[in-house]
Amino acid sequence: MLLQFALILAMILQIFAAILSIRLTRVTKYNLSWMLISMGFIILAIRRFIEYIPLVSDAIVNRQIFIWLGIVASLFFAFGLFLIQKIFRYMKKVEEEKRALEKELLHAIIQAEERERKRFANDLHDGLGPILSTVKMSLTTVGRGENDDTSKMILRNADAAIDEAIKSLREISNNLSPHILNNFGLTKAIRNFINKINLTDTIQIDFSTNIHDQRFENDVEVVIYRVICELITNTIKHAKANTIEITMVSVGGRLHGTYLDDGLGFNQADSIKNPTGMGFSNILSRITSLNGTFEYNSESGKGFTASFSIPIV
Repeated sequence: MLLQFALILAMILQIFAAILSIRLTRVTKYNLSWMLISMGFIILAIRRFIEYIPLVSDAIVNRQIFIWLGIVASLFFAFGLFLIQKIFRYMKKVEEEKRALEKELLHAIIQAEERERKRFANDLHDGLGPILSTVKMSLTTVGRGENDDTSKMILRNADAAIDEAIKSLREISNNLSPHILNNFGLTKAIRNFINKINLTDTIQIDFSTNIHDQRFENDVEVVIYRVICELITNTIKHAKANTIEITMVSVGGRLHGTYLDDGLGFNQADSIKNPTGMGFSNILSRITSLNGTFEYNSESGKGFTASFSIPIV
């Protein structure tokens, strides 16, 4: 009785496996290896059924049938497993193509973003800038002919306001598309950004590097500049830090960078659950688009550290 139950259970499982295998044949694009494996399951199910017949009837089954069915099933499985490498190669190829497409898409998005930044910066600089300068010259001219103290004060205030507007316009335009990065390279652009912040005396940023005036591909310079600016902005907004240390070195065909602050830090588990909160998803996307790596570490009350590495050859 126990043997009958075991054979029935085995037969049911074999039939179920055969049906599932046949249903997956379409998923594998009717690959020969999977079809052979499916046939192997079908033959095993048939063998279990033939083995069950003598247990419920007086029929006598030739033992050679079991042997041949076992041999054929084994051959199907063996050849199927040998040929199944083609499926794995196909899956690997699809995965590689998917990753390449994702990187190309990220690259295209970053390039489009930078083009829009440059266009907007040029529109501000070339459009609104001359208008404000013209208004300033007009006020200066009018002010020379005014003798009334109240009028002169109003004109002086207006002149000062326009000066501040022109200064803000230049800063916005430069932040959108820094001309120093385009004209003088990564190191000078980063130092220029850092110097402006150090002048405020709200935080001290130290920057050291061995690349000096070395130039890289435009995409590399833009990504690194944006990443460092993003990290500094995060620290100023959230960390209440006193100092930031940034190191960037070129070694063995790769550009390595480290970033440390002595701020409040944060719970890293929360940042993993919500990576957009600190802008890390944006940073990671930019670094990934250049086949680079980005890692960070932080604990509440223990500051923040980050590192990146990008190929430059």
